[in-house]
Amino acid sequence: MAVSVESKAFGKSAEGKEIVLYTLKNSKGMAASVMNLGAILVELQVPDKAGKAEDIVLGFDSGERYYTNPSFFGAVIGPNANRIGGAAFTLDGVDYQLAVNDNENNLHSDYKMGYHMRLWDAEVLEDGVAFSLQDTDGSMGFPGNKYLRIAYTLDEENGLTLHYHGSSDKRTILNPTNHSYFNLEGHGAGKIEGHTLWLKSDSYTPVVAGAIPTGEIASVKGTPMDFTRDKVIGNEIDADMEQLQLTGGYDHNWVIEGADGSLQHIATVKAPNSGRVMKVYTTLPGVQFYAGNFIEEQTGKGGVVYSKRHGLCLETQYYPDTIHHDNFPSCVFGEGKDYDSVTVYRFE
Repeated sequence: MAVSVESKAFGKSAEGKEIVLYTLKNSKGMAASVMNLGAILVELQVPDKAGKAEDIVLGFDSGERYYTNPSFFGAVIGPNANRIGGAAFTLDGVDYQLAVNDNENNLHSDYKMGYHMRLWDAEVLEDGVAFSLQDTDGSMGFPGNKYLRIAYTLDEENGLTLHYHGSSDKRTILNPTNHSYFNLEGHGAGKIEGHTLWLKSDSYTPVVAGAIPTGEIASVKGTPMDFTRDKVIGNEIDADMEQLQLTGGYDHNWVIEGADGSLQHIATVKAPNSGRVMKVYTTLPGVQFYAGNFIEEQTGKGGVVYSKRHGLCLETQYYPDTIHHDNFPSCVFGEGKDYDSVTVYRFE
């Protein structure tokens, strides 16, 4: 049986247009629901060890509700995910000013105009759906007339693939990511501190106050940042380490070992009760592991109340603030150099 794709109305956009929810289903009991508002992953039904499917991503019951989404549940962030120090950068001798929205820095491009708030064009595929949008030169402070497409596809091996492709007529920053919060025990199961995590990473990028990288690439060895072997997330999340105290727990970029643009297995998350296992693969050089330290108490799907550490993010990306650090991989694209990346979330 091939993957099926169904669609239904899911509310009205701020412009009064229809928000559409697309549901991809395979024959193994897995289903992913994504919508044209923000190219957001709304629901992810995944079987547990007994074969019982449950929704494992945090989110809301209607499209409109995502217009107040302070934690960016499920969203595609763009054109730039994560932080840019000082909310400004210089590229090819030109200074660019961005929204100052995270202390004195910029986080996730723009809270009101970022791609997570945009209505994308949708195209149904055989095994999924592709969303695309155009963005004008100077929008949110970023140069270039930009184009971004993201295809969500589902396979029979319970893999959800996110394929991003972007272009620009001027050199610009293109560094999108997906900001889904996973709880492999079920979206309403409470804290994720009992999950175990493995990361293909011997080093990470330390930060100063405000979570801006120092430019150093530091070894994880002998620190609470070491996930080179399976470790329960809660074991050291509140350890007496300055890096963790600066960010209220894990909220850092880990450097993918041996990243070379090929698709690599970079993370494994396991839930002790449901037995669900999530393996993450990406072509990108970094991953932001965020343990949901700042999820504000709010009502989500089915009346469930979400709060601190009820979900975790593994945001594949170029490093935060990479535009200010020559030793970090560059996320400058455009003028014939296209952005292209693949990330896969596979469930066992």
